[in-house]
Amino acid sequence: MAINDDLLCQQFARIIGGQAGFAGGKCVATINRDDIEATILGKRFRVTTSFSFESRDNKIGRALCLGRAALLQKEVNDFILVIRNQGITVSSIHHEWLFEKPRLIYVNIEAVEEPLVFAKKVKRALTTISN
Repeated sequence: MAINDDLLCQQFARIIGGQAGFAGGKCVATINRDDIEATILGKRFRVTTSFSFESRDNKIGRALCLGRAALLQKEVNDFILVIRNQGITVSSIHHEWLFEKPRLIYVNIEAVEEPLVFAKKVKRALTTISN
């Protein structure tokens, strides 16, 4: 990524409240859900949520913005309501693991827009979850 993309990635992660990084040519902001003490098969499992952008159009600034939020069951409805009310598509809601405690639900989201606009919308939705 170009230097301006690196700075944009840092801003993106800062707004969301995550750690910035690059994976496969895309900017990824990762949030450790340290507030959730999860286990799978009795072993500690680190719960992470991540949001990213890629394929940014340098002329208009819009990019493919994606997210994968790891949520407790009680957090799902409020998170989805805020996401959808801001025009972001909820592309899937699913459960990934067997034998995990507490039960985790993963919500995938997607939009094509300016990354920092997406980050601000995500931040609004994140304020609905327990921390």
